[in-house]
Amino acid sequence: MREAPSIALIMALQDMGAKVRAYDPEGMEQAKDVLPNVAFCDGPYDCVEETDVAVIVTEWEQFRALDLAKLRDLMACPVIVDLRNIYRPEDMKNAGFAYTCVGRAPTHQPVGLYNRPAPAPSLSRQ
Repeated sequence: MREAPSIALIMALQDMGAKVRAYDPEGMEQAKDVLPNVAFCDGPYDCVEETDVAVIVTEWEQFRALDLAKLRDLMACPVIVDLRNIYRPEDMKNAGFAYTCVGRAPTHQPVGLYNRPAPAPSLSRQ
Protein backbone atom coordinates (compact mmCIF):
# COMPACT_ATOMS: atom_id res chain seq x y z
CA MET A 1 0.00 0.00 0.00
CA ARG A 2 2.77 2.46 0.86
CA GLU A 3 3.97 2.39 -2.76
CA ALA A 4 0.56 2.46 -4.45
CA PRO A 5 0.33 5.10 -7.23
CA SER A 6 -2.97 6.28 -5.75
CA ILE A 7 -1.13 7.68 -2.73
CA ALA A 8 0.95 10.10 -4.81
CA LEU A 9 -2.15 11.08 -6.78
CA ILE A 10 -4.18 11.78 -3.64
CA MET A 11 -1.37 13.76 -2.04
CA ALA A 12 -0.92 15.86 -5.21
CA LEU A 13 -4.64 16.60 -5.36
CA GLN A 14 -4.63 17.60 -1.70
CA ASP A 15 -1.60 19.85 -2.28
CA MET A 16 -3.72 21.66 -4.89
CA GLY A 17 -6.54 22.12 -2.39
CA ALA A 18 -8.78 19.19 -3.26
CA LYS A 19 -10.84 17.48 -0.60
CA VAL A 20 -10.51 13.77 -1.30
CA ARG A 21 -13.01 11.02 -0.57
CA ALA A 22 -12.07 7.46 -1.38
CA TYR A 23 -13.52 4.01 -1.70
CA ASP A 24 -11.66 0.77 -2.38
CA PRO A 25 -13.34 -2.57 -1.72
CA GLU A 26 -10.06 -4.13 -0.56
CA GLY A 27 -7.44 -1.57 0.50
CA MET A 28 -9.17 1.00 2.68
CA GLU A 29 -8.02 -0.25 6.08
CA GLN A 30 -4.38 -0.08 5.00
CA ALA A 31 -4.93 3.28 3.31
CA LYS A 32 -6.34 4.85 6.48
CA ASP A 33 -2.91 4.51 8.12
CA VAL A 34 -1.14 6.17 5.18
CA LEU A 35 -3.73 8.84 4.24
CA PRO A 36 -5.15 10.38 7.42
CA ASN A 37 -6.70 13.40 5.66
CA VAL A 38 -8.94 11.40 3.35
CA ALA A 39 -12.62 10.75 3.97
CA PHE A 40 -13.19 7.04 3.41
CA CYS A 41 -16.65 6.07 2.17
CA ASP A 42 -18.81 2.95 2.45
CA GLY A 43 -19.30 2.49 -1.29
CA PRO A 44 -18.77 4.04 -4.72
CA TYR A 45 -22.08 5.90 -4.71
CA ASP A 46 -21.42 7.43 -1.28
CA CYS A 47 -18.01 8.45 -2.51
CA VAL A 48 -19.26 10.49 -5.49
CA GLU A 49 -22.21 12.22 -3.84
CA GLU A 50 -22.02 15.98 -4.65
CA THR A 51 -18.48 15.68 -6.04
CA ASP A 52 -17.05 17.74 -8.86
CA VAL A 53 -15.05 14.85 -10.33
CA ALA A 54 -14.52 11.14 -9.75
CA VAL A 55 -11.18 9.52 -10.49
CA ILE A 56 -11.06 5.77 -11.09
CA VAL A 57 -7.68 4.44 -9.99
CA THR A 58 -8.46 0.75 -9.54
CA GLU A 59 -9.79 -2.00 -11.78
CA TRP A 60 -12.02 -3.84 -9.34
CA GLU A 61 -14.92 -5.53 -11.11
CA GLN A 62 -17.33 -3.61 -8.87
CA PHE A 63 -16.41 -0.38 -10.68
CA ARG A 64 -17.17 -1.87 -14.10
CA ALA A 65 -20.79 -2.54 -13.13
CA LEU A 66 -21.82 0.85 -11.75
CA ASP A 67 -25.23 2.28 -12.57
CA LEU A 68 -24.03 5.22 -14.67
CA ALA A 69 -27.30 7.15 -14.50
CA LYS A 70 -27.30 6.91 -10.70
CA LEU A 71 -23.63 7.89 -10.59
CA ARG A 72 -24.25 10.93 -12.82
CA ASP A 73 -27.27 12.05 -10.82
CA LEU A 74 -25.39 11.89 -7.52
CA MET A 75 -22.50 14.04 -8.71
CA ALA A 76 -22.45 17.84 -8.59
CA CYS A 77 -20.59 17.76 -11.94
CA PRO A 78 -20.65 14.57 -14.01
CA VAL A 79 -16.91 14.36 -14.68
CA ILE A 80 -14.99 11.07 -14.68
CA VAL A 81 -11.23 10.62 -15.01
CA ASP A 82 -10.68 6.94 -15.74
CA LEU A 83 -7.04 6.01 -15.18
CA ARG A 84 -7.76 2.32 -15.90
CA ASN A 85 -9.85 2.63 -19.10
CA ILE A 86 -12.63 0.50 -17.66
CA TYR A 87 -15.34 2.35 -19.61
CA ARG A 88 -15.78 3.08 -23.29
CA PRO A 89 -15.72 6.82 -24.09
CA GLU A 90 -18.84 6.56 -26.26
CA ASP A 91 -20.80 4.89 -23.44
CA MET A 92 -19.77 7.63 -21.03
CA LYS A 93 -20.71 10.33 -23.51
CA ASN A 94 -24.13 8.73 -24.01
CA ALA A 95 -24.56 8.59 -20.22
CA GLY A 96 -23.95 12.36 -19.98
CA PHE A 97 -20.42 12.45 -18.56
CA ALA A 98 -17.42 14.54 -19.40
CA TYR A 99 -14.98 11.64 -19.55
CA THR A 100 -11.21 11.52 -19.75
CA CYS A 101 -9.22 8.33 -19.93
CA VAL A 102 -5.67 7.27 -20.71
CA GLY A 103 -4.56 7.17 -24.35
CA ARG A 104 -7.99 7.89 -25.85
CA ALA A 105 -9.75 11.09 -26.83
CA PRO A 106 -11.90 12.66 -24.10
CA THR A 107 -15.65 12.97 -24.58
CA HIS A 108 -17.64 16.18 -24.72
CA GLN A 109 -18.21 18.48 -21.79
CA PRO A 110 -21.94 18.62 -21.04
CA VAL A 111 -23.53 22.02 -21.46
CA GLY A 112 -23.84 23.86 -18.17
CA LEU A 113 -21.45 21.48 -16.45
CA TYR A 114 -20.15 24.10 -14.06
CA ASN A 115 -23.22 26.35 -14.09
CA ARG A 116 -25.86 24.92 -11.82
CA PRO A 117 -29.35 26.15 -12.61
CA ALA A 118 -30.56 29.06 -10.53
CA PRO A 119 -33.15 28.23 -7.88
CA ALA A 120 -36.74 28.55 -9.00
CA PRO A 121 -38.35 31.85 -8.03
CA SER A 122 -40.57 31.74 -4.99
CA LEU A 123 -44.29 31.58 -5.69
CA SER A 124 -45.28 33.09 -2.36
CA ARG A 125 -46.83 36.54 -2.34
CA GLN A 126 -45.37 39.25 -0.23
